[in-house]
Amino acid sequence: MNQLSLFAAESTDRSPLDLAGLLAGPGQLVRMGGTARVSVVVADEWRALALTAEYAARGLGGDRTPTAEEHISVRTVYSKELAPLGSWLRGAVKMPPPDLELDGHKLRLWVIAAGGPGDNRSYHLPLTATDERSWRAVGAAIARAGLPAELVGPRAGGPAYRIVGRRRMSRLAELVGPVPRGAPEGSWPERR
Repeated sequence: MNQLSLFAAESTDRSPLDLAGLLAGPGQLVRMGGTARVSVVVADEWRALALTAEYAARGLGGDRTPTAEEHISVRTVYSKELAPLGSWLRGAVKMPPPDLELDGHKLRLWVIAAGGPGDNRSYHLPLTATDERSWRAVGAAIARAGLPAELVGPRAGGPAYRIVGRRRMSRLAELVGPVPRGAPEGSWPERR
């Protein structure tokens, strides 16, 4: 019998600060006064719907807007609840705080926004190409979550962290919880 991890998405309460998971990946943060807004551009409608549902579950309003590249921008409203995420910004540069922890809720948001299967039975957690200075700190947080991952550079289809191996894939699936409604088969991590 599998025991539910203390860090799994299903075992803890949701918080607006879970959106740090989006910032670890392709998300962006904008501050205004004592508030902040998180936004991320996604490629698929199911991702946009799942993210807006996750925002609502955390008491955050949000909206979806088509982009010129036929993607969807999904952003929260400005909220004082998101202001603590301002610790991610060094001026205009996104840098994770040194104590970054990626639990199931945070990883779930990252997987919803951009995660997907890679080659050779791997799973990729994409990064933002312009955030190269934060990649190492994010990789360390992934490892602390029990998911040692390999950094894949832009020439190899990245930037992304690649998770490989049956045990690690099962751990990721356990942490991120059930497949969101509408996600295509094979797009979500599976227990093996």
